[in-house]
Amino acid sequence: QVQLVESGGGLVQPGGSLSLSCAASGGDFFIRTMGWFRQTPGKEREFVAAIAQFDSSTAYADSVKGRFTISREGKNLINLKMTSLKLEDTAVYFCAADWGSGGRLPGNYDFWGQGTQVTVSS
Repeated sequence: QVQLVESGGGLVQPGGSLSLSCAASGGDFFIRTMGWFRQTPGKEREFVAAIAQFDSSTAYADSVKGRFTISREGKNLINLKMTSLKLEDTAVYFCAADWGSGGRLPGNYDFWGQGTQVTVSS
């Protein structure tokens, strides 16, 4: 069983930057893809970014492309660098891990973190 622990959420002004991290443990040897999703009240969880463990190839949602960067430190830690933050980026951000190829659908991921709140507000 894989455990995922997120850190780094908080309050930031529009246009500011924030970084999130996610550490995986317990069965992480089999992880092939890790990613970030976000969710706001009353809405479905939406894809933000993902990174493949094998070759560090990345994928981004159109809404964050050019502003967010996902990266990997070793096999067990991923980061999400968020810049030029907008009000609409406010959400709970969840780290996810998959033993397969992941993708953009939440249902493809096997393991989830507890989530960390990101609030963009002036």
